[in-house]
Amino acid sequence: MARTQKNNQPLTTAQRLSSIVKSCRDIMRKDKGLNGDLDRLPMLTWIMFLKFLDDMEQIAEQEARMAGKRFRPALESPYRWRDWAAKQDGITGDELISFVNNEEAVRPDGTKGPGLFAYLRGLQGANGGDRRDVIATVFKGTINRMINGYLLRDVINKVSDIHFTSSDEIHTLGHLYESMLKEMRDAAGDSGEFYTPRAVVRLMMEVIDPKLGEVILDPACGTGGFLVESFKHLEKQCQTVEDRQILQNQSIFGGEAKPLPYLLAQMNLVLHGLESPKIDPLNSLRFPLREIGDRDRVDIIMTNPPFGGEEERGILGNFPEDKQTSETALLFLQLIMRKLKRPPKPGRVAVVVPNGTLFGDGVCARIKEELLKDFNRHTIVRLPNGVFAPYTPILTNLLFFDRSHPTENVWYYEQPLPEGRKNYTKTQPIQFEDFAGCLAWWQSREETERAWKVPASELLANGYNLDRKNPNAATDFEHLPPAQLADDILRKEQRIAEIMGKIKATLTAHDT
Repeated sequence: MARTQKNNQPLTTAQRLSSIVKSCRDIMRKDKGLNGDLDRLPMLTWIMFLKFLDDMEQIAEQEARMAGKRFRPALESPYRWRDWAAKQDGITGDELISFVNNEEAVRPDGTKGPGLFAYLRGLQGANGGDRRDVIATVFKGTINRMINGYLLRDVINKVSDIHFTSSDEIHTLGHLYESMLKEMRDAAGDSGEFYTPRAVVRLMMEVIDPKLGEVILDPACGTGGFLVESFKHLEKQCQTVEDRQILQNQSIFGGEAKPLPYLLAQMNLVLHGLESPKIDPLNSLRFPLREIGDRDRVDIIMTNPPFGGEEERGILGNFPEDKQTSETALLFLQLIMRKLKRPPKPGRVAVVVPNGTLFGDGVCARIKEELLKDFNRHTIVRLPNGVFAPYTPILTNLLFFDRSHPTENVWYYEQPLPEGRKNYTKTQPIQFEDFAGCLAWWQSREETERAWKVPASELLANGYNLDRKNPNAATDFEHLPPAQLADDILRKEQRIAEIMGKIKATLTAHDT
């Protein structure tokens, strides 16, 4: 019988799932081992992951039986959801915690063997790269933080009411999961480095416009925002069973070295319909650039690589000697350039970069030289203050380029703040509708008060400095809008800070 509200109206799918998720989170709040959404969402994720896996396995098993084929499950008894979790009065308390956590435990069938997580971490695919390897990778970086087995049983019983066999439920749960991811990133503070505002992702998707059959890569995919939007974009183009097979198996690839975002990305993609996400769990920078050949290249790269971080010396050795740097963003930019398909079907890129990349010299300038000479570095969208608030105050830009021919001209578009606004904030973030002017301009490519063009020859002669001020904007500071004046001052402060840092490094080197 369908559950009903107090007014005897049946609950909608969205209401029922929202109620289940809320109940799970309320139960978790009582557990002393969890601290906030940063702990609760990963817990809920791995539990839902195992329920989803069992639902999908049961469907696959039925289909194999009907086709007279042998079926090999990813998980064997008694580690399937139906064996230990599905029964409302199944194992609970300390017995449940022991089964989940311990290397060796008494299993639900009464026998002794590896605990649940120990078993999952030890899975190996038949030939590498199948679902068992994905499960093992997911659980190598996953920890059960709940310490009360009775509360854990209550959460499991709630999740059992989610039907992953229903496309309607998966679609609705995907939207719920997106909102939970945003809450977690808001709570994460400086751990939110892998978050890109959805409005920015949608803009990049709109102008890159992937086509079914093209291979899309995000080498630093975080929780999977670009990949999810790519899947939804391509799904609209599917007309046949063959189209869906191409989408499921040959279209979307990612890389994410951090265990928590890797787990969240897996579930995020699964809930949006990608049955077996292809995400590399290791550092995307680990391959020497010279070893990346044509078979490794892709049609489209959309990403927001981490910036401000540093890589170990072993990673730096994968890059040319004159372009080795500890700045992660510059290493990812080189990887992206190398991974892009060459003519006759040149690949294209949309990437988020910090402002320092535009005016940086040294290694940064040498990378930009290659970008201008060997790639069509055609557009830079300059984002206003606060787009990435509260995660970073650093000004950012969107770079668009392809591998069609050397750069002839670079177009700049200065994205304005909404009228009356001084900046974007956590509570008033940028909206996709704010990019309406940019999207309208994208096709026309005409100079306006917000858009201007600079010949590549001028940029090459100016030390490859791409940090070009809008020549069509007012130059009288008294008449500049406050938000634009604040942006201009912030850019200058960042430039001064970078120059001072280099002076200090030079003096320190001289003293030693």
